[in-house]
Amino acid sequence: MDTIFTLLMVLIMIASILLVIVVMAQNPKGGGLSSTFGGASSTQFGVQRTNDFMEKSTWTLGAVIIVLILISVVVTGKPKVAVPTPQAPAKTEAPAGKAPASTTTSAPVSVPASK
Repeated sequence: MDTIFTLLMVLIMIASILLVIVVMAQNPKGGGLSSTFGGASSTQFGVQRTNDFMEKSTWTLGAVIIVLILISVVVTGKPKVAVPTPQAPAKTEAPAGKAPASTTTSAPVSVPASK
C-alpha cells in the first residue's frame, strides 16, 4: 500500500507542476503564449489553436489532479473495523442463604385426612 501511495503522490506533484507551468504561460488578456510567437492577431497562423490547447490542457490537468487525489483516498483509506465490545463477565451471586426462621408462633393448620 505504501508504494501505491508514493506513486500517486509523485503523479499528483508532476501534474500540479505541469498545471502551474501551463497557467503561467497563459495571459489573462488572451495573449499568453500566442503573443510570444510574434502574432499580434490571435487568428494568424493557427495561434487561436494554441490558446484552445492551453485552455484544454488546464482543464485536463485539473481533472487529472482531482481524479488522482480521489483514487489515492480510496486506495489508501483504511476501512473502519468494528471493534468487538468486550463482554463483561457474568455476575456470579452468592448462593442464597437459608431464610431465618420466622419468629411468629403460629399453630400448625390441621388438614383433614381423606378417605
